[in-house]
Amino acid sequence: QVQLAESGGDLVQAGGSLRLSCAASGSIFRLNSMAWYRQAPGKQRELVATITSAGSTDYADSVKGRFTISRDNAKNTVYLQMNSLKPEDTAVYYCNAEIRNLLNFKLQLYWGQGTQVTVSS
Repeated sequence: QVQLAESGGDLVQAGGSLRLSCAASGSIFRLNSMAWYRQAPGKQRELVATITSAGSTDYADSVKGRFTISRDNAKNTVYLQMNSLKPEDTAVYYCNAEIRNLLNFKLQLYWGQGTQVTVSS
């Protein structure tokens, strides 16, 4: 089994910062691209940022210049540094990862359970 565990969500004032973490564990042969998504109440889940195994990154226009995605391959962990937070950043943040499973060598997409980020005005 493979699991993704997010942490770091919290209540913060506008203009503040938070750092989210997502650690992958279990039967991992190879960890490919990782990403952060978010879903606000009544809205569809949207892509926030992605990072490849080589470290190439991409961001949604709404977070460019404020958020930074990074990863520690030795720890199978992806991070999302969020600065200059705005009330519209309020959402449940989910990480996902494309992982080749050690047990069956299948390439599968896994999701974490989500962590709540609330930005007050």
